[in-house]
Amino acid sequence: MNVQTGKAAAKINLAIDVLRKRPDGYHEVSMIMQSLALFDTITVRAVKGDIKVTSNNDRLPVDEGNIVYKAAKYLKLKYNVKEGALINIEKTIPIAAGLAGGSADAALTLKLLNNVWDLRLSRNEMLEAGKKLGSDVPFCIQGGTALAEGTGEKLTQLQGIPECLILLARPAVSISTKEVYEGLKLEEIRKRPDIRNMIKHIEERNLEGITACMYNVLETVTVKKCPQIEELKKKLLEYGALGSIMSGSGPTVFGVFRDTAAAYDAYDHIKHMVSEVFVVKTSN
Repeated sequence: MNVQTGKAAAKINLAIDVLRKRPDGYHEVSMIMQSLALFDTITVRAVKGDIKVTSNNDRLPVDEGNIVYKAAKYLKLKYNVKEGALINIEKTIPIAAGLAGGSADAALTLKLLNNVWDLRLSRNEMLEAGKKLGSDVPFCIQGGTALAEGTGEKLTQLQGIPECLILLARPAVSISTKEVYEGLKLEEIRKRPDIRNMIKHIEERNLEGITACMYNVLETVTVKKCPQIEELKKKLLEYGALGSIMSGSGPTVFGVFRDTAAAYDAYDHIKHMVSEVFVVKTSN
């Protein structure tokens, strides 16, 4: 089949700890990742010639700088693929928001091209390709709920968290992940998430326990560039969130809600404060 379409899921980090900086410049992390039912739609068509990327979002580069283009080029060169590909990205996931939209799109592109180009790659081969593209890509290939270690590529699948709603509030600023990690001073980290306890609460399906363990050490850096993060967290807790932290390197803040009415009440109160707001379920 030379045309395929799929959905690429956003993700949040229920916890992020940064342990050390490696000699190669990358950081060792310990994170709990969670897929969301917030999707970009990607259509891949095998064509003669090279790779072309298009999108409905003008802010998205569609040249060699796009991670989807890099994913396609990597497979084409590594497996000596003669065909090209026309790849369309229908964006819904906010860009540069700490929700791994680019990584999710790259992960799905690998899966779709595996079929369209008839590469017959195993899951492990796709995970290896994902590692070459970015530290969040292997998780986005796998999805669900997982502990991510190393630079984010060592994954341990966990059972899904209990049913809940996630409110995402994205301030009108874009944050570079690279800048946030460069601004992080490891010796100044005073508080860290309790990852071990969070895993225990996930196994026990204890949503209150999970949210009590949520913490993101990157917040201390991003909040200097976007002070609104603290205000949004406070507001979400006021409106009934069980817990609220920043996702990824930010600036998106999320709140976890058990109660649907409370989540949509919070949505109504928050929507005028930020550029984008969503209420979504988790995805496993």
